[in-house]
Amino acid sequence: MSLQQTARMENYMQFLTFFILALALGIVSIAFALTWVLHYREGLGWDGGAAEFNWHPLLMVIGFIFLQGIAIVVYRLPWTWRCSKQMMKLIHAGLNLLAFILAIISVVAVFDFHNAKNIPNMYSLHSWIGLAAVILYPAQIVMGIAVYLIPATPVYVRAALMPVHIYSGLFIFTSGIATALMGITEKLIFSLKSPAYKDSPPEAVLVNVLGLLIVAFGGLILWIATRPSWKRPKEGIALTVSNNSSSPEDIKVGTAMTLRTDQEFSLETRRRNGKAEESG
Repeated sequence: MSLQQTARMENYMQFLTFFILALALGIVSIAFALTWVLHYREGLGWDGGAAEFNWHPLLMVIGFIFLQGIAIVVYRLPWTWRCSKQMMKLIHAGLNLLAFILAIISVVAVFDFHNAKNIPNMYSLHSWIGLAAVILYPAQIVMGIAVYLIPATPVYVRAALMPVHIYSGLFIFTSGIATALMGITEKLIFSLKSPAYKDSPPEAVLVNVLGLLIVAFGGLILWIATRPSWKRPKEGIALTVSNNSSSPEDIKVGTAMTLRTDQEFSLETRRRNGKAEESG
């Protein structure tokens, strides 16, 4: 059996379905957030008023949820395996950096609004968890760049920190979703008076659906990111498959081949070490 036949992504069509659905949900979430601030709120501006505050939910949905989610699964897109691992690291870091910039702008907007209206800052659970996530995010980005983008970092350090890097990324992503859900609910409770939030006016229904879309998007991203069979193969296998493949359907994950190669390498290493001990 050839490498192209064995190095295949398991359930490729299932992966494609999940990814397209996640992408669609993310885009629709952004559309709902934009509809909310433009149609039901005061639009967008930068004058210390409500229009400036509206940048906060919109940019958080775009950056902290959508872009961060795509950054998490970008390694798993099989048609990107034609690119080098270093290129994918740059794309991953770039998406996260853009998401962080949008998050910072959104935080500045909400602080400006609060200060202009003499509203206290950092009093709610939404703000506590949100600020914690925004602080952890650059730490995650800096660690990723220092450990995985700088070639001088020893391989054993990269391997040791990889589980921490993966867990931290998923933790920050889910924290961002939780913060968004608390924030949009808080905004509706404070803003809707007549009719009130409990009376389910059209704005409340729209924003509740936005929350469901965000949760669904996050769930799909987490599912894609945690399937071992959809993991990007090692560099040598990925490049070999991409060179022998002409369409995305032919680019399948080399999970079985990777495991077999690792086992053979380990056995060969032990055999050589045993011979070295005997000769010594």
